[in-house]
Amino acid sequence: MLNVSLDQEAEQYLVEILSQEKTTSSELIKKLLRDYRQNFQSQKSVLERMGGMPKHLLSVGNLSDRDTRREIIASRIRASHQREV
Repeated sequence: MLNVSLDQEAEQYLVEILSQEKTTSSELIKKLLRDYRQNFQSQKSVLERMGGMPKHLLSVGNLSDRDTRREIIASRIRASHQREV
């Protein structure tokens, strides 16, 4: 059991909401907590909302190695020159 002390303003809000919803305070608090929990759990990251990591930005291989990066860049340049000809 949890006891909460409300200030006068919060208590007034609670009374107004209870009269509009026509429910008990414990049912209202359960509903608010359930809604908050569902909303909190369903929040996605920005990347997830955008559809995940863009595949064209992902690369294969050890790009932290300078020789590997150099070879990948060179092969892309050669490929672009071959397409132009």
